[in-house]
Amino acid sequence: MTRQPTEKELVRDFWNEASCGERLYLDGASTQDYARQSERRYELEPYIIPFADFESTRGLRVLEIGVGLGADHQRFAESGAMLTGIDLTERAISHVRRRLGLVGLTSELRTADAEALPFADSTFDRVYSWGVLHHTPDTPKAFTEVLRVLKPGGRASIMVYHTWSIVGYMLWIRYGLLRLRPWTSLREIYDKYLESPGTKTYTAREAHVLMRGFESVQISTVLTHGDLLTSEAGQRHRGALLSIARAVWPRWLIRALLPGHGLFMLIQGRKPRA
Repeated sequence: MTRQPTEKELVRDFWNEASCGERLYLDGASTQDYARQSERRYELEPYIIPFADFESTRGLRVLEIGVGLGADHQRFAESGAMLTGIDLTERAISHVRRRLGLVGLTSELRTADAEALPFADSTFDRVYSWGVLHHTPDTPKAFTEVLRVLKPGGRASIMVYHTWSIVGYMLWIRYGLLRLRPWTSLREIYDKYLESPGTKTYTAREAHVLMRGFESVQISTVLTHGDLLTSEAGQRHRGALLSIARAVWPRWLIRALLPGHGLFMLIQGRKPRA
């Protein structure tokens, strides 16, 4: 009997096919290719820069969970952080190792599991993760690991997907309503159709539960280029219907009436000192 892959193996295999944004924004693997990818990333998602607070990390021990193509990782390295990065996929680690090597920067990079971080307690001043922990099967365990490896007083900055988002509503229309399955829940829609298998989303209340044990917790949401259809929708979604929607999308109305219905939920908190 053929062994069925585990949920985590399915996630790893999905992202090993292409790191996040690779098919959309990376043409090659030169210094110029990576620079263009960074430029596009921060053009589409400018809120990353104040959220990550790269410039404040000089001399600090920083862990990034899920390095992807490495744009943020490079910014941390350029800012003088003592940097460590992990990813579930060797593809991402290879990209980031090459990227940093091209510009003479370094980081301790390794493949590792966010649910079982290979670091001692109280190792890092900062832990950063952008759009990653909602993909791992046991997201609460990953948040517990973040708290464990932070030093007392250390800060976590984590983005996970928000349940009540325009992206979710669009996907529900396409894969629920138009398939005559209006009872399909948003949870099921995200699980099957957003990105890798098993992708999860959270409400603000659920995010506070994930951050149990942290203090000074701050949670906000942002309308993304996916919600506003100002970019390619993602690695899984194409088609004429999407192109038509992009042309007629009422962005001004969404910004005015639904500002809190963005896909990205930005979470920050500190590990207590005592």
